[in-house]
Amino acid sequence: MHGQVKIFGSPPRYYQGPGALDLLPQILADTGKKPVIVIDADVLRLVESQLCGLLSDQDHAILPFGQQAKAAGAGIIVGMGGGKALDAGKGVARRCDLRFISVPTVASNDSPTGMALAVYDEQHRMAAVEALPRNPEAVIVDTLLLSRAPARFLLSGIGDALAKKFEAEASQRDGGNSAHHAPQLRTGLFIADGCYQTIREHGVAAMAVAGSGVPSEAFEAVVEANVLMAGLGFENGGLGLAHGLTRGLVRTPLVDRAPHGFHVAYGLLVLLAVEGRDESFVADLEGFYREIGLPLSLKTLGLETITRSVIEAIAAHTTAAPKGAYLIVSASAAQIIAGIETVERRAMKFATHTC
Repeated sequence: MHGQVKIFGSPPRYYQGPGALDLLPQILADTGKKPVIVIDADVLRLVESQLCGLLSDQDHAILPFGQQAKAAGAGIIVGMGGGKALDAGKGVARRCDLRFISVPTVASNDSPTGMALAVYDEQHRMAAVEALPRNPEAVIVDTLLLSRAPARFLLSGIGDALAKKFEAEASQRDGGNSAHHAPQLRTGLFIADGCYQTIREHGVAAMAVAGSGVPSEAFEAVVEANVLMAGLGFENGGLGLAHGLTRGLVRTPLVDRAPHGFHVAYGLLVLLAVEGRDESFVADLEGFYREIGLPLSLKTLGLETITRSVIEAIAAHTTAAPKGAYLIVSASAAQIIAGIETVERRAMKFATHTC
């Protein structure tokens, strides 16, 4: 559509830090008339009094997602909560042709900065991916809220974010586009690389304080990597096998219960195996996985018995799943099977060695 014209997309403003939610009235004053907050019901119980205080001088409505925003006279949609709450808010904004502000309360994925929104079926599996016409007007990341969330959310975000560097590199190599359906600028690749380096440097220290309610500098750094860097790296770099493999993992009993970021972290190991990455590099990354608790095998993802038929089914679902211009899986089913078997052998060898 755009030929050789390259595009870089991002939210106009990103706010991160303790108490960032307090800036909501000021941000809304510049972006919309009547805000409608589409919020996760569990999150609402935690922040309702704070929201009501912040918006006391402004006409607004607070809706658990699933209700009608148009009926509330919305002028702008504010999505608040985890990934599914933000997707619901984006969906409302898209259908009502309104602008969107993103307020994540966990750092479990990079969706807060992006245009994309996942649509789920009745089994809570992703059925389709839609998109807003533009990025959120603002992203507000209050790290006091995020630091109170269970540590598993941050860990899932780390798993999701680590892959962005390698997927962006593979996408560019394999002729993929960015999420803007255009060739990638170098900027997205640099951001994806910075995301990986930030997590490797600060990930362990960030996990040590996750859930404590006290955001440290390391926690701030990893939140920035999980939410902002990973989001911009993905949207302007592209996705690959690490995310493609999730299409097979979510259709695998027991494994389907694991968080998205755990699926992506495992998918990254398969991607590196398919690419034939240097053994010492992979061993170093696996050591980091063990240190912070990311899955190294299908068993640590929840699968009790690993069979050839299960591996073949994962590969088949991965290659058959619909993909966009920015999600390129160049590997064949046979290559994916071989990659999974390599990852499983490595995990079994380490487990046997440590015993």
